[in-house]
Amino acid sequence: MGIVTADLGISLDGFIAGPRQSLEHPMGEGTEQLHRWHFEQPEENAAEIAEIVNAGAFIMGRNMFGPIRGEWSGDWRGWWGEEPPYHAPVFVLTHYPREPLVMDGTTFYFVTDGVASALEQAREAAGDANISIGGGADTIRQFLNAGLIDELRLHTAPILVHEGERLFDGVRDLTFEPLGTTANSLVTHTRYRLTYPH
Repeated sequence: MGIVTADLGISLDGFIAGPRQSLEHPMGEGTEQLHRWHFEQPEENAAEIAEIVNAGAFIMGRNMFGPIRGEWSGDWRGWWGEEPPYHAPVFVLTHYPREPLVMDGTTFYFVTDGVASALEQAREAAGDANISIGGGADTIRQFLNAGLIDELRLHTAPILVHEGERLFDGVRDLTFEPLGTTANSLVTHTRYRLTYPH
């Protein structure tokens, strides 16, 4: 069985999203530099970029899927256009049911009964492959507080965001075992194995 991982761009002051998320600012205002390394230095960060989408199934929160709140309306199909980068089943946590969305190489399933159910469905879909937990911050905190993430990969940009969604606010006690670090001018990549006190 594969492990459960999470890859997150994060600022030095602990934010993974800025304030006032919207269609114009998917990650919130003032967060453009969090992911510069991904787009401006793809060759220097090729191993980390490949690892982000190397999973048999993905889980994400509704905010990561799109800006729509409340009941589903219109035909929103995600931030990625008609060819999402996942190429595997994606389970979207939401309070509002929606039929599965089949796209080029990726099917989005909408899960209304919580993180444990989403993980169970993702495990069945992934087989022996890893499962990747995407954002947003609330989704990651739910998985951390349930003790369900095995490996956390933080991609730290050398910036301060000051406000927005801070990753570890309200997170239970856990132990971080460093597994490796690499760095360049735009990012420091650090991998941790997580263990959870009983």
